[in-house]
Parts: sequence; C-alpha cells; structure tokens
Amino acid sequence: MTGKAHRPEDLTRLFVERANAKDADGIANLYEEDAVMAYPPGSQTRGREAIRKLWAELLPHMPEFEPEPPLPTLISGDLALTSTPPSDGSGARAQVARRQPDGTWLRVLDQPEFTRPD
Repeated sequence: MTGKAHRPEDLTRLFVERANAKDADGIANLYEEDAVMAYPPGSQTRGREAIRKLWAELLPHMPEFEPEPPLPTLISGDLALTSTPPSDGSGARAQVARRQPDGTWLRVLDQPEFTRPD
C-alpha cells in the first residue's frame, strides 16, 4: 500500500489500514530504518526489516483491527508524541514520530501496549 503520513496522527490510521490488508511491507514503511518497537510484550523489535518480519508472521493470524481515536498529539520541532487509548480499556499506546525531510512522518519508537505493573 502507498500513502504517507502527512500528520503524525495519520500513522495510526495507516497502520490499521495496512494491518487489515495484511500488508507487512506497508506497515514496516511507517517506521524509520532504525526504529524500535516494544513488541512482542517484554521484548523489543529493532529496525524496519525486523519489524516487517514480525508483522509478516503475526498478521495472518490476527483479527481485523479497529481504529482507535488518537489523543492530542504533542509536537516539538521535528518530533511528535502520539497516543491512543485502546478500545478494550487496557492501558495505553504511544509512539514517537519524526518529521522526514519531505515533510511526512515516520515512527521512531512504538510502545503498542502499556499495562500497569503487577
């Protein structure tokens, strides 16, 4: 899939669209080359290629994703913090995105699941 994030908030919408299309390459292209994703829980996936491989393995077994309305985005220069409250009420999701030279945005850090410590 094509399409770029012209606003940091676009990344979440594009992620859901590409996940539902089972497009691991498209999801990976929402991340910078050296991005870090805190997933699977308790571990980290580092780099766009590793993120692509992870989603290529997971997507065929996942149900359809539902869009979640984003909370207000915080922007400082070329960095943005985006977040969404999960629709199931479990914790939160947060991402740091960076503005690219062409003005679009890519994820640098992705914490798809925050949960309270036991």
